[in-house]
Amino acid sequence: MDHNTSDIGLNLNRTPRISPSFLAEDSSRENHRNRVRTSMAVDRGTFETLVPSQFISFTFPNPDQTQTTPNPYGDPLRIAVLDSPVQIPDSIRIAAMLVPEDRQDDWIFSTEAGHLQLLSSLPGISRLILAGNVPRGGDYFPTSYSRPVRNDTTCRTKFEESLTPIILALSPKISFENGIPQIPFLTYEDNVIRSVTVERCIGSCVGEMLVEDVEIEDEFPRREFRRRLRFKRMPNLIQTETRIVSVTRNGSFCISLGEVEFLPETSVLVHQYLPPMVASLSLIAPHLERHIQLGSKPRVLCVGVGGGALLTFLHTQLGFEVMGVEADEMVLRVARLYFGLLDNELFRVSVGDGIEVLEQFAQRAMGTPNSPGTLDRDFGKFDCCVPSVDVIMVDLDSGDARNGSSAPPLEFVRKPVLLAARSALHKFGVLVINVIPLSKSFYDGLICEFREVFSELYEIDVRNGENYILIATASPIGTVLGGCGDSVLKKLKAITGLGAYMDSIKKI
Repeated sequence: MDHNTSDIGLNLNRTPRISPSFLAEDSSRENHRNRVRTSMAVDRGTFETLVPSQFISFTFPNPDQTQTTPNPYGDPLRIAVLDSPVQIPDSIRIAAMLVPEDRQDDWIFSTEAGHLQLLSSLPGISRLILAGNVPRGGDYFPTSYSRPVRNDTTCRTKFEESLTPIILALSPKISFENGIPQIPFLTYEDNVIRSVTVERCIGSCVGEMLVEDVEIEDEFPRREFRRRLRFKRMPNLIQTETRIVSVTRNGSFCISLGEVEFLPETSVLVHQYLPPMVASLSLIAPHLERHIQLGSKPRVLCVGVGGGALLTFLHTQLGFEVMGVEADEMVLRVARLYFGLLDNELFRVSVGDGIEVLEQFAQRAMGTPNSPGTLDRDFGKFDCCVPSVDVIMVDLDSGDARNGSSAPPLEFVRKPVLLAARSALHKFGVLVINVIPLSKSFYDGLICEFREVFSELYEIDVRNGENYILIATASPIGTVLGGCGDSVLKKLKAITGLGAYMDSIKKI
């Protein structure tokens, strides 16, 4: 789950682009409003007040009908208006955004969930208005996308100016208290050069999902190809991303998506927050090394599998015994088929409820009988000798676009669940959890909940503006450092990028 919203940059154009002719016709603003309402066939006053979470989309004639400059936007346009779920009365800010050319069918722009995630990434915006081409609708999703070559800022500026009257007409009355508001146009930017749809399918839990291969811009000369998993319910969030390589491996710069077969490269982690999760293992390196010296493998429970990039890395690169639990069977099918997940007797994944599995592990660790469940059904070999695990890694999003891009789900940080997690851990074990806080107060509250249950807390700031890795220990780290752990530390530091994250771990 990539919780950096697809490496999106939303660049605010601080200079409002308002048509001079419109400025000269201030008194005609109400006429513009009336024409908008008539075209939309909605009640008078629909947009004059802010209504939390109100979402309305409609088609509207393209106001730029001139042929003097190329216009990638057809006629009619789709206009979508969304009000923020949380309104700040004394701070009313309206913004508009043009849907990027040829991206109108992407769930990011064609669904309410995508619109809400865009709005949630813009603190302080009360209403976000999207304007773009009309999606084809229904079950249609483009099989491929290529970023247009054109970058005609003059054409874009002219088109934005032509949209200014309707954008103003869709603004609430309160925004005109001090005259005509200056409404900025936002620019959506990501690093996707082209993409090809690999498969669309529907899971019983997560709903519709998309597997796509993408070519991205990279700071290196060579092109980078990746495979991504996205859910329609939170389309701006990349659930899994892995590097892919051509089966020809000839290094040709002529390779294109859709023309050759690609395979996942599971030996590297490209999600920005996954290396810090692995780096957290350095805190208990002596304990992990003792496992290895005794001829056993450290045991890891991963709650949330997705495409399985983290699990596969822990098993193949670090030699850990891995168990993963995923709520949706279709997600596991996709992970095996497209992301290189190859489970075996030391790498087991199953469909189940992560909280239930934690509770069952806790019951076994405390010697309490429990009713048959996911643990008994699928993981008998995993825990036949030792009922506890050395590491628990949690990578779960909230699953609700109304909360923006946030992790983990609120139900996971309830005290009974945290107590179960601690009980399931070895006395020198750690819980590692990916956190995308809704707010500072949410994060502070989460830390307080963890403090009540665990011995010590550590943090890694991923420094992408969103993700934090929270590390909770079952025992003080000082008691774990009975051995040197040199071989484990050396292996971790040999992994590209991990050393810096290991050095950045701080106690909180």
